[in-house]
Amino acid sequence: MIGFGRDATGIFRNMTMAIPLDRARQAAPQVYERLREQIIALALAPGTVLARNELMAQFGVSQTPIRDALLRLAEEGLVDIFPQHATVVSPIDLPAARQAHFLRRSVELEVVRSLAQREDRSFVPRLQALIARQRGMLDAQDFEAFAETDQSLHRQLCEAAEVPGLWALIRSRSGHLDRLRRLHLPAPGKAQSILDDHALILDAIAAGESGRAEEALRRHLSGTLAQVDEIRARFPDYVRG
Repeated sequence: MIGFGRDATGIFRNMTMAIPLDRARQAAPQVYERLREQIIALALAPGTVLARNELMAQFGVSQTPIRDALLRLAEEGLVDIFPQHATVVSPIDLPAARQAHFLRRSVELEVVRSLAQREDRSFVPRLQALIARQRGMLDAQDFEAFAETDQSLHRQLCEAAEVPGLWALIRSRSGHLDRLRRLHLPAPGKAQSILDDHALILDAIAAGESGRAEEALRRHLSGTLAQVDEIRARFPDYVRG
């Protein structure tokens, strides 16, 4: 049942407190987003049972928004629904993570290539500021904020390339990959290597060197899957496949 979830950094979060929703917006998308954030951050770890009655009390909504949110999470493979029994946060599926990696690499290689070939690079200072903020998060060992900023940077690259819909597609397919990366993030040197990669990618784009930008991005996106055996050995109950 929902109680205290723990992410890969060992920080416990109280999952029983009420979560206020914006009453001006539909409830189901908000419940979906909140639960998805907790699943990706591993605050709701694989194997956590999501009881609908508890979720209704937690979010202050009826059964219908909860059902709709859980169905959407099931479509992404983030929960397993056992009818008339339980809904459980799914393990990280390695084949799904590898497919998401293939999709993300294919799209983002084209994104950085096109950005490096542009004359207008007015977006670069904004992304440089984001990297600077991420450096501060690393100094504070705030891995949750670090991971969120990482996602924001890649989203803004897609927006700068005028393909925001492709980032939405990547995000919808990357739940398993994102959780795998979240497990890997606290490993010694991993976050620093992400920062270094971001700087190299952006420097290459700013210099108009598309080949160097693609090479840096390819290396950046391959780091976690290259360490998958080690991650699986450390978290055998979290990873399948």
